[in-house]
Amino acid sequence: MSLFLAALVVLVAGGAAALAASARPTAALAIGSASAAAGSAMGLLAAFPALRAPPSAWELAWAVPNGAIALGLDPLSAVFAVAVFALGLAAAVFGAGYMRAHLARRSLGAFLFFFNVLLASMAVLVAARQALLFIVAWETMTVSSFLLVGLEHEAGAVRMATRTYLVASHLGAAFLFGLFLTLGHAAGSLRFEAFEALRAGSAVPATLLFVFALVGFGTKAGLVPLHVWLPEAHPAAPSHVSALMSGVLVKMGVYGILRVLTFLPPAPVSHGLALAAVGLLGAVAALLLALGQRDLKRILAYSTVENVGIIALGLGVGLVGAAGRAPAVAALGVAGALLHVWNHALMKGLAFMGAGAVVHGAGTRDVERMGGLLRRLPVSAGLLVFAAVALAALPPLNGFVSEWLLYLGLLDGGQGSAAGTALLAYLSLAVLALVGALAAIVFTRLVGAALLGSPRSPEAASAHEGGPLLLAPLAALAAANAAVALFPGQAVALLTPAAAIVLRVPAAELAARLAPALSALAGPLRAGLALLLLCGVALALASRRMLARRDVRAAQTWGCGFSAESARVQYTAASLSELALAAIAPRALRPVETPARPEGLFPRRVRYAQEADDPARARVFEPAFRAVGEWFGRLRHFQQSRLNLQLLYTVLTVLALSALLLFHQRGP
Repeated sequence: MSLFLAALVVLVAGGAAALAASARPTAALAIGSASAAAGSAMGLLAAFPALRAPPSAWELAWAVPNGAIALGLDPLSAVFAVAVFALGLAAAVFGAGYMRAHLARRSLGAFLFFFNVLLASMAVLVAARQALLFIVAWETMTVSSFLLVGLEHEAGAVRMATRTYLVASHLGAAFLFGLFLTLGHAAGSLRFEAFEALRAGSAVPATLLFVFALVGFGTKAGLVPLHVWLPEAHPAAPSHVSALMSGVLVKMGVYGILRVLTFLPPAPVSHGLALAAVGLLGAVAALLLALGQRDLKRILAYSTVENVGIIALGLGVGLVGAAGRAPAVAALGVAGALLHVWNHALMKGLAFMGAGAVVHGAGTRDVERMGGLLRRLPVSAGLLVFAAVALAALPPLNGFVSEWLLYLGLLDGGQGSAAGTALLAYLSLAVLALVGALAAIVFTRLVGAALLGSPRSPEAASAHEGGPLLLAPLAALAAANAAVALFPGQAVALLTPAAAIVLRVPAAELAARLAPALSALAGPLRAGLALLLLCGVALALASRRMLARRDVRAAQTWGCGFSAESARVQYTAASLSELALAAIAPRALRPVETPARPEGLFPRRVRYAQEADDPARARVFEPAFRAVGEWFGRLRHFQQSRLNLQLLYTVLTVLALSALLLFHQRGP
């Protein structure tokens, strides 16, 4: 724990030093980025051995009622701590280059301070062993990320995104207060070890606590329909902050659900089915909404909602398997979900920072104004293609590995089960396959419209590659993604002790259940990666040899009968997704079309536009927030800025509380 604590000190002290150096922006950026990278590296060195080590603990007195600074690392905490520090390290290096463009426009001291605080608060969150400390870390994480999202608060869209994020976060926090108060009342303490003693008790309202956890933590995780803040906040934040929020901050919600499951009696089948249904249906809805977006980072944000849904599906499958005494199904589901936590952190970190490098070079996030960027930004755009392939769960990359474990879990769940259970398992399998197909369409659309073809704007035509600080973290994340694909058995072995904590079975038994699936998977994945590499090298050598003695010159390609290539005749992002949306998406999830019909015999201009809005936000949460705001607005006549009225309210409140206290002391 000493190295873990030292990492926290470096993060907070480095952030404070960057804040103190605000008057010198270049020095502040260097101090903040270096301390974030150093603290993350130290934290990674502390968390990685804890994946397979016995739990460790550290405690310090805290002069707060019912509070204690109790920290500890067990394998479950270490899984999420590794994700936080690994992606934090890459984001800190990327931010050192990405934020240089802001040096001339604003002071970055406060931004760098809250970036470090965000990393430290997430680390404390996963290590907290006391409810009050957990809540303090949770709220610190929320407020610091809120301030990071609002960096460019001059824009109205950014202010709207930060407002939505803050409101949604605190609605979720209200359920967490209810969760921990109920647990504390039942256990007689706010310590996690007291909560764990409730596993065998029958007095715990397990279903109520599960609902509290699902809503409170699910809001931060971005489970549909509680995801409304996520597509707003991610595009508004700087790209390395978006990567950190998408890759690990939303996983804090997943961690919270898993940790609460360790406090409760064994979950019934209904809890697993509810979690799997929310995850699976949310994944489909998120991808259909992503097909209608034209903001590059908003597309990636909806992909985050989809991937969190896949994690929820895996956890649901694991709970159903554990409740139904199907240990292989339980092992595959939970191990697949935990592996996807790591995979998504690596894939989405690469995708968001790759998108940031592309946006940095092209000057726009609108995919309809991009095009031709793969030729102009070969490294950053090529690594974005790598991330897109992984996120589409295409073999032989790591996104396929964790989803393959879920496929196997669903197949095992259907074999030899009752007719109803088998039908549910096979239907879920079919929907998961649909999710994979939709993900492939989403990222084919993104790559085709943004990176291929001809530039559709002057900014795209003049795009340029970023510097080493932007490209080095992308290369490191791509290598980490490839490493998981090459060594899936070793990755799952690191996660097995954490899965054993969730399922409450010996780690050795769990490893034996997973061994057949992993041994059958490693060979084909390595062969596939090797074949791809050999084909790429062979194609490059063959093309070089064939063209060595030929006259090579630039020329226009065939443009469907047009004499010259033009971006005006290319497929747009909207046209690429129209067929899938028309065939699959219900009307509520389709973009709203606003065509302007041509007028006259020789129309000079025709306009066609689409606006993709999230129905959960536009039809549920926004009207609800508006109604609540109007209702509270009626209370304004009580606030007349008159001192005598304020004193009257104070006196009445004191009298009411005194009467309540007197009644309580007398008893019934």
